[in-house]
Amino acid sequence: MTFGKKLRKKREVETVFGDIKHNQLFKRFYLRGIEKVNAELGLVAMSHNIKKLRLMINWTY
Repeated sequence: MTFGKKLRKKREVETVFGDIKHNQLFKRFYLRGIEKVNAELGLVAMSHNIKKLRLMINWTY
């Protein structure tokens, strides 16, 4: 993998977390325990993906 590809991949991941933190106002986990934190992160990731799907659907129509 070249340096440019690594840098682009890093930006893509940081963009997702930046969007979640800034636009969804997710700053910290409210539950304790690894299972509960994984569940909470899963819900946040699902909401992010649903938002992306909604934007894609609106883009095509």
